Amino acid sequence: MLLEDFDYDLPEERIAQTPMEPRNASRLMVLNPVEKTISHDHFYNLKKYIVPGDTLIFNDTRVMPARLIGHRDKTGGKVEIFLLRRLDADHWETLVKPGKKAQVGNVINFSDELSCIVTEHTDFGGRVVEFHYEGIFEEILDRLGETPLPPYIHEKLEDKERYQTVYNREEGSAAAPTAGLHFTKEQMQELEDMGVHLGFVTLHVGLGTFRPVNVENIEDHEMHKEFYHISDETAKLIMDTKKAGHRVIAVGTTSIRTLESAATAPGQIAGKSGWTGIFIYPGYQFKIVDALITNFHLPKSTLIMLISAFAGRKFVLQAYKTAVDMRYRFFSFGDAMYIGAQQPEEEREKELYELEHMHDHENE
Repeated sequence: MLLEDFDYDLPEERIAQTPMEPRNASRLMVLNPVEKTISHDHFYNLKKYIVPGDTLIFNDTRVMPARLIGHRDKTGGKVEIFLLRRLDADHWETLVKPGKKAQVGNVINFSDELSCIVTEHTDFGGRVVEFHYEGIFEEILDRLGETPLPPYIHEKLEDKERYQTVYNREEGSAAAPTAGLHFTKEQMQELEDMGVHLGFVTLHVGLGTFRPVNVENIEDHEMHKEFYHISDETAKLIMDTKKAGHRVIAVGTTSIRTLESAATAPGQIAGKSGWTGIFIYPGYQFKIVDALITNFHLPKSTLIMLISAFAGRKFVLQAYKTAVDMRYRFFSFGDAMYIGAQQPEEEREKELYELEHMHDHENE
């Protein structure tokens, strides 16, 4: 499978720069991969597509104020540090810009109470740094750090909480699980009142969100590992939902990756914590997820590959073209998509075969 097979044309003006108000006022594209239908609604009408007994699974991670602006100790040159994950009390894996100015041994100052020293390079072009500070690190970070926004968002975000879900509680992400940004507390309560179960998992979004796929054959791409946790309570909720013949509906690609990482067999899942580098692309056999809610993703990204694995590449690209033509809003602050069922198995197998052989004639 080639990277170009997951490309599509997107005018820059379709990239949403600001969030909708209220959160659930965004549009909702509804896909049925079985019937091959595409319909249009609004997110506040999500309850029309979910039935009592279904379970929605949310990623409750919270975005850290992960962006720090500092200056090199000797030259005073500006350096941006982007925190990715904590390795121990004082060591963090980071992205540094400009990277050439952050070599091992360099000291970067952020304020009178916070500095760091670069201790090593990482496999993915990042840096490990050791922080030195006076006081409590989390409190200093909260004062000095900025909530990072994706590079395609150029407008200033007036309310930082709009890049957080309303149900966040476990701080540790470098980016938001954006499908969840559409939910309001009132809408979640409305769903619960009608008999829909709400479950929570944690996956701290890391470097993989920012790394483009830069290999021609996507199977050569290596995902960066991210930490996840599923409680025994959530695992039991999922198993009970399955046993009762109802659906597990993942809110966002991070929830999907978490559920599929913790699956022990088709329809089976365990409470666990760990690091996952799962890469889902066409040919993957889903074990837990029956339906999903997601945003519209970047061309050639691992996320559009994941959605293609669930609903079918051709159908997904058709839906994306429709979304462009109908002026949907794309990416983090954009509109949502609900996919109510997986592409039928025989169609998945046929499309996978075609996808694996569609470029054979080009090499003859």
